[in-house]
Order: sequence, then structure tokens, then C-alpha cells
Amino acid sequence: MSLIILIIATLFTTAQLSDNDMNDPRRTLNLMPLPAELETTGGVFELDSTFAVGFETEPTRRLVNGVNRFMHRMGGRTGIFFDHPHLTKETRVESPKLVISIKREGMLVLEEDESYRLTISPGRINLEAETDIGALYGLETLIQLLNTDRGGYIFPGVTVTDAPRFPWRGLMIDAARHFMPVDVIKRNLDGMLAMKLNVFHWHLTEDQGFRVESRVFPELHRQGSDGFYYTQEQIRDVIAYAADRGIRVVPEFDIPGHTTSWFVGHPELASERRRYEIERRFGIMDPTMDPTREEVYDFLDRFLGEMAALFPDNYMHIGGDEVTGVHWMENERIRRFMEEREMEGHRDLQAYFNNRVLAILQKHGKIMVGWEEILHEEMPKNIVIQSWYGRDSMIEAARGGYQSILSNGYYIDLIQPTDVHYVNNPLPPDSPLTDDEKKLILGGEATMWSEFVSPETIDSRIWPRMAAIAEVYWSEDVPTVNLPQRGRETVIPADMLTPEIRSMIADMYRRLDVISLQIEEHGLTHIRNYEVLLRRLVNGYETGRLRTLVDVIEPVKIYRRPAQRVYTSHSPLTRVVDAARPDAKVARDFRELVRVFLEEGATDVQKKAEIRRQLEMWRDNHQQLLPVIRRSPILEEIRPLSEKLSQLSELGLTALDLIGSDRFQDREWMALRMQQIENARQPHGQTEIMITTAIEKLLLKVPN
Repeated sequence: MSLIILIIATLFTTAQLSDNDMNDPRRTLNLMPLPAELETTGGVFELDSTFAVGFETEPTRRLVNGVNRFMHRMGGRTGIFFDHPHLTKETRVESPKLVISIKREGMLVLEEDESYRLTISPGRINLEAETDIGALYGLETLIQLLNTDRGGYIFPGVTVTDAPRFPWRGLMIDAARHFMPVDVIKRNLDGMLAMKLNVFHWHLTEDQGFRVESRVFPELHRQGSDGFYYTQEQIRDVIAYAADRGIRVVPEFDIPGHTTSWFVGHPELASERRRYEIERRFGIMDPTMDPTREEVYDFLDRFLGEMAALFPDNYMHIGGDEVTGVHWMENERIRRFMEEREMEGHRDLQAYFNNRVLAILQKHGKIMVGWEEILHEEMPKNIVIQSWYGRDSMIEAARGGYQSILSNGYYIDLIQPTDVHYVNNPLPPDSPLTDDEKKLILGGEATMWSEFVSPETIDSRIWPRMAAIAEVYWSEDVPTVNLPQRGRETVIPADMLTPEIRSMIADMYRRLDVISLQIEEHGLTHIRNYEVLLRRLVNGYETGRLRTLVDVIEPVKIYRRPAQRVYTSHSPLTRVVDAARPDAKVARDFRELVRVFLEEGATDVQKKAEIRRQLEMWRDNHQQLLPVIRRSPILEEIRPLSEKLSQLSELGLTALDLIGSDRFQDREWMALRMQQIENARQPHGQTEIMITTAIEKLLLKVPN
């Protein structure tokens, strides 16, 4: 993106801040998530090589490790050679500049105290917390406050008093449909800590793969994984890595459906006896465990007991979603079982299965978590519902006495823009729940399903949007828009965007741009791999022309990608659709430029010139990209998109010239141009142009 548009985009976000926002010091800094309280105290702390950390109380190993990571990142950002860059528990520093005090080691349990208080004065920084986990979060806030002044690095004089809004703030990564190596998991755990997330939900089994080593039933991973699975040593390593960052690891073993990979090595578990192979397609499949056979529960008792010993967290996820019941109803013996117990349908049979599994989990000291489908009148209240249907369903669960976490609206695999997730409030101000019922809403969890991601692209689908979602889970001061259920919206309707909400969203994007760059230091590849993918696509050409196009397109949203092309677990994920990013910033900034230009009366010469410059660049890009497409056949599928962008830009230039003129256009002229815009909205290569709404707005301002 050009420097000019970057500057203009920054000016827009600043201009949109309301008076209340400008008076809130939290929104003048680059903090995410927003802390509960922040007070400016004046002055600055000047950073130099003598900066060192000391402990007022006995530090834990977790805290020492966190401080060393903090100092390493500080050195990386500033280039300063610190006198004390690395500490041990025994290190004693004279006159430390940052003094940390904790009361105890934090436990990796729900409702642990994660609060902290950070005080920055010109001569000293104090960080106080009940637990070392709270202290880790204080360090994350401190490093976000790092700034520059007169050629040096400083921390502003502030006092931060902070604690999370919700105790369950999670990210789910599906490592079953496409396997995600340990390094992918670890770098995302680092990103999670940076955003004060505390639950890593590890989706480990699916129709497409069984990804965990079982020493009790080794044929599960030997035959169900294609050789891509985590050894128990690797799992322990990840759990320890997460624990060192204050993050709980909740494993998911999806049963009784989504279980084809289980049956490859153990067909005796299935409701339909036959030979099974790993499923290569995606979708809802019929193979299901047989809930009527005691041998199945004996098997699950031994397997879940093994996993309970491997995963120390109090919670274990059983999935339970999308059970079709087809193989149950086709099995005469299972139907007879249901009739004898007066079960009305397959949901009753699944409730029977879930209650049996619940008893097994309780025997092994675990609390059951499951997707919405496990909610049934026969289920006791000591389970946790993960809601993917929507807020209304979660309200119903709370009124029934069930704890729940919200995932609807946080399906980040659906490629929706950041602001759609950001306004999705698990507990909006108008919630009809009582105070006691509100306590049953534990928080939220974003879900990264992996049908269309690889280790190379997954970070770009998680970050930076996950940072904005993390703010929703941590901070009280987030906007709320009651969008339709099931996350079907891809944009927020304009009539729902009050000036206050628009201001909060603009400020979120301002801070997100900074945070997105900062979290790269954890090894996250959401920015750097963009250029990697483009270089591969152009087959030796310079990437600039392709980047100009891909900067303003996005993958199709919701569930349109599999509807437009059949995918399997072996399909390549190296095309333009995989390089294109959710919530394309260049397109978003252009839409905002046009909106402000038109709302201000279309008279700003500078804004008009910038709109023209952008449109001329996109208009001319197609002819310059054609030689690249001819040399790289993988790009042929987006040739029509490139041509449409050129035509759309030409139309925008025409509209720009006509706005404010006395050259009136008739209805037929307008109808033809509106049809051109509709044609430009049609996707190609499972991608779509994201400036069509801006061109449409320009066109609607043409005199007629």
C-alpha cells in the first residue's frame, strides 16, 4: 500500500474518534485488548541499557521465563544491549527499574485470578499481581506501551488496573482435517498470550484424521492418521509450553459422529459394520459409533482414561455435533434398542450415549464440554455447552442452568471481516438474563476449522482478527450489534452503525494495524507468508502487479467456497484464494475513503485526488498483469477478476468526474452501470472484489 493512502487511512481513523474516545487515554495508545482502567500520570520512563527487572517477592519459574521472553522481545524491538538481558530465580539485580511482585503461582483453572496493576513513573515501573499469570499479562501490556520520543525509547507515565471480563477466552484449532505441526501450535500459543487468551481448544479427531498417539489402542493413530499425529511426548511438550504462558489446553475427541478415522483401525466401534478408510471429503458424514454396545463404552473408558492422564486440564471436549443418526436408523438392532427404551428419535439416543460418556469422564475426574447438540433435557447441569447456533440458544441454555461459551459469530474460518466479530458481544447490555444466569456465560471461543488451511496459511486466517476477538472476551468497552444468528452476515448493515459504534470500530482497526505487526515477533506468518505465496504464484515474475489485484480481493465468505468447488484433504491450498486475506486492508481503506469523501459533500480535493489515483492504478493493472498470467497458468482462473477490477475502476473514474457536474445521466445509463457492478460482484477462483460497494456509492451520487 502506498504511503499516501496509509497516511490518509490513519487520518480517517483518527478523525472518526468521538470526543469521548479522545478523552479516554486507553484509545490514544496502541493497547489491545483495552485494559479495564488506565490513568495518565505525566512524565515518561526513558529506556536504556541499565533497564533491569527485579522481584520483590519470590518469583515462579513461569514468571522468570516470562520476564526473559519479555527482555528478549524488548531487545529485538529496540536494539538495546541490556546489562541484564537474562535472569534466573537466583539473580539479584541492584536498583532494578521494573519491580514485579506476586502473591502466588497461578493455577490453570477456570476463574483463576488474572488481574494486575501496572504503574509507570519516570524513575521506576511497578507490576503487582495476585498470580504470576496476572503478571504475564501485565508484561504484555507494558511492551505494548513501548514508544519513542526524541530518538529514544520510552514508556508513558500511566497506571493500569486490569482484569478480564470473562474467565474462558479461547481459540480452537482443528488439527484433524489438516494436520498442524507442533511449531504451528506453539507460535499461536505465543500469540494467544500476547492477546491475554487463556484456553487452547485442540480439536484432535475427525473423519479425516486421528491425530493423537494412543498407547492403549495404537491402531487408532497408526491407521487413522496417514502418519500425521502428535506423539504423547509432543503433547506433553505443548501442554508444558502452554502452561508456561498461563494457557489451559482442552482436548477434543469428537464422538459419536465425525468418527470415520476411529473406525479404520477399530471398525467394531461403528454402527455399520464394514471396512473403513480415512475420509478425504469434507462435510457431515453418516458413520457413527454404536451407542447400544457395551464394548464401545469399555473402549471409551480405556481410551478416555488414557487421555485424561495425558491432558491435565479439568475439562475434556467430546464434540457431539452433527450426528445424522442415519446409520442408527438403518440398523434394526439399534432401532429395537430405541423402541425398548421409548426413545423418540436419534437425539434421545445421543443423549443416552452422552450420559454414558459423562459418567466415564467423571470417573476420570473431567468435566464434559460439548457442542450445542449435546444439550438435552436428560443431560445434567454439570456440563458446558459450546454454542455455535447463536446467542439465543446460549440464552436458552443459561435459563436451563447450563454453563456455556459462545462460538457463534467467532467462526474465523468463514473469512468474515474483523468488525463483524468485534460487535458480537457474548453478554450484550440488553441481555434478558438475570445476574445469576449471566454468571453461567463463561466467555467465548473462536474456531479455526481447517478444511481450507495449511500450516502455511492458517496464521493469516487466525491473525490479526483474533486480536480483536480477544478484546471482546477481555474488555467491557466493546460495541454491540445484534446481527442475525448463525453468523450469516458478512457486513454490518449501515443503519446499525451509530456514530459511537463507528468510532469504536475505527479505533479498533487503528490499534489492530499496530498490533498485527508487533505479534510477528512470535513467529506468526500472517503477514510474511502473503509475499511467499505471491512469489510462488507469479512463477519468477515480480509480484507487484499480482499484489495490486490481491490486495483488494478476499476469499468468498461463509460456506460458499466448498459450494463453488469440490475439495478434499489432498486438494492444493496454494492458489490465489489461499493468498488472499480476510478483511483486505487496502480495499477497506478505500471504502472508508469513499464513504468519508461522499459524506463530506464530495468537495475535498485531496481525497478526490487520492480516489482518482487508486482507481487509475487499478484500471491500468489488468494489462500489466496479463503477461504474468500467461506465464503462470495457475493465475488463469482470476483473469476475469482482474479484468473486472479494471472495468470497475474505469466506471468509478467516470462517476467521480460526473459527481457535482451538471451532466445528468438517464435511467438507462444508470441501469447499465449498476448491472456492471453486479457482474463485478460475481466471484472467480473462489475470490471476490471488495471495492464494488465503494464504486456503487460513487455511482449513486451521479446526477440523474
